[in-house]
Amino acid sequence: MAEGTQGQMLPGIAGICIYMLVVALVGVFGVLRRVFPPMVVLPICTMVVVGVFGLLRLRRWGWALVTTGSLFLSGMYGWMAKSMGQPRFWVMAALDLCFFLYLVRQETRERLR
Repeated sequence: MAEGTQGQMLPGIAGICIYMLVVALVGVFGVLRRVFPPMVVLPICTMVVVGVFGLLRLRRWGWALVTTGSLFLSGMYGWMAKSMGQPRFWVMAALDLCFFLYLVRQETRERLR
C-alpha cells in the first residue's frame, strides 16, 4: 500500500454504499406494501443502513456489516431466482457477489480504520 492511502475512500465504496441504501429502501417499501415479511426484511435493512454509514466513515464494523449484507443478499437473490424462476434476480445476485468480492480485497481492507 502506498504511503498516506490509509483512511482514503476507494471509488467503489461510495457506489456500493449508494446501491445498498437503494436496496434497503426498496426493502422497506416492500414491507410497507406488504410484499415482504417485516420480521425478516426490516432487521436486514437496518443492518445494511447502519453498516453503510459506518463504511462511509471507513470503520471496520461498517465494512463487516456491509460485506455480510452483500453476501446475504447475493444468496437471497440467487434463491429467489431459482425458486421463482425469474432470471432478473440472477443479475442482482451476481452484482451483490461482485460487491462482496470487491469489499474483501486486501486493498479495500487496508484503507479501513
